[in-house]
Amino acid sequence: MTLTPTPTERAVALRCGDFDTLLEALEYAAEAGTGASFHDGRGRLQSTLTWAALRDAAEAAGTRFAGLGLARGDRVAIVAETHEDFLVHFFGARYAGLVPVPLPASIHMGGHQHYVELVGRMLADAGARCALATDAFLPYLQEADGAESLAFVGTREALLAERAGTLPARPEPHERAYIQYTSGSTRFPRGAVLTERAALRNVLGIARDGLAITEADRFCSWLPLYHDMGLVGKVIVPIASQCSIDYLGTREFAMRPRLWPRMISDRGATISFSPPFGYELTARRLRPGDAEAFDLSRWRIAGCGADMIRPEVLEQFADALAPGGFHAGALMPSYGMAEVSLAVSFTPRGRGIGVDAIDGDARAAGGTVRPTPDSNARFTRCGHPLPDYRVEIRDEAGAVLPELREGSVFLSTPSTMEGYHDSPEINREILRDGWLDTGDLGYLHDGELVLTGRRKDLIIVNGRNIWPQDVEHIAEQFRGVRTGDAAAFTVDGDAGPEVVVLLQCREQDENARSDLLREIQGEVRAALGIDSRVTPVPPHSLPKTTSGKLSRARARQAYLEGLGAP
Repeated sequence: MTLTPTPTERAVALRCGDFDTLLEALEYAAEAGTGASFHDGRGRLQSTLTWAALRDAAEAAGTRFAGLGLARGDRVAIVAETHEDFLVHFFGARYAGLVPVPLPASIHMGGHQHYVELVGRMLADAGARCALATDAFLPYLQEADGAESLAFVGTREALLAERAGTLPARPEPHERAYIQYTSGSTRFPRGAVLTERAALRNVLGIARDGLAITEADRFCSWLPLYHDMGLVGKVIVPIASQCSIDYLGTREFAMRPRLWPRMISDRGATISFSPPFGYELTARRLRPGDAEAFDLSRWRIAGCGADMIRPEVLEQFADALAPGGFHAGALMPSYGMAEVSLAVSFTPRGRGIGVDAIDGDARAAGGTVRPTPDSNARFTRCGHPLPDYRVEIRDEAGAVLPELREGSVFLSTPSTMEGYHDSPEINREILRDGWLDTGDLGYLHDGELVLTGRRKDLIIVNGRNIWPQDVEHIAEQFRGVRTGDAAAFTVDGDAGPEVVVLLQCREQDENARSDLLREIQGEVRAALGIDSRVTPVPPHSLPKTTSGKLSRARARQAYLEGLGAP
């Protein structure tokens, strides 16, 4: 089953042209009177940038890039702050035949020094020849290792002060369009290399088959632009569809999540996406009466992806926002990854959340998925693959499994990356015979993909498969523990694998804290039949990736190094 638009949808869903390059898409967008609006930390409009103005500004920036003496295909690192300068630098690089490399814009991830070190490693890994940022991020960029040897490090204003050169021939569909760094949940972020044709094939599938974008649509986003959901879904897709979009900074959203639905209401947005934690944070921060002040009746697609999707998170959000006219049917779980540009599958439009409740014991014993309506083991369906996108579930020997059997998720798509930048060994491992080994675990049910976890995170105890998300979910049900406060993994103990749970604990009373840890251990034992060591760590100490995902690998490493808290 595919997500082909209905005849009515198809009649108006042609705003996304059939492009082969990013610049073709931008020049198509420039024909309309649409563009981007940027809002401050209180939701007030700061600036607007029409797509026509972006085209002109990017072309001007491209002439300055051309004057730096760089070779076609050289990499340009750009701090991806939610700011119009990022868009200008990104498309300006393409006008100059250069390959943009978005860098994170999250200093809070691990503090000043960690951010500077991360940027330095990414500059080296990408082999960047120049780097750009706004005034706010330029000092960090200049401090990074290797910055002093680059041909240019500066702001948009400094770039425009450089001597102009002659723009080269336009990019060809087979050329590299950009390098998208993955979140790095299990390793240092890897740079996925996407060609122009691959990226635009995915954009076309998203716009026409996944979202069925019409001329009435308007986007709203707080997603980081260095993440694939932000860059592809909330920059390139609106441009290729001639749609307008309202941007709120990621940090501003985190500080005031109620701004997100308020902006959707005020600006009449119809499409907005978020990882699960964004929905949960918003619902948790709503005050009595907040939702009644919104008009969310036009929000037709509330997409969700980028991490495991717990159905109760979306259900709670729908209930919390219902007084503002939000329709639960707008919720659209999806699956994708930077290695295929962005999207692989979407749930049917208007259906809302599809949930599988399954027998946890049968799954743990051998990967058999047995629907059990009264089970607490609930998984969100992520929909059917886009047309021409193939999904296979394989066992450890590589054999394709039938439906309702859990295994490794493999993809064959028209938008799969060339490979990770400068990583031939890893590429040979994960890219074989036209198929990508995603590293994810899941199963198929009625043709829909259901994600169950990451293969490298799987906990095996006494021959049973235990999923860290299940352990963490148990801990998060206790009073005072929030979603994202727990990280579960295994370490080698004297008697075999030992399950460790790091718990961000806010309880100050020592006796109460001891009782909480003991109760969590007892509930894990009762629910899953395994012993665990629950260790308290300070709030906000569990390591996160650049896209906000929990990094169990880094948490485990910190624990083994005796740091107590990551």
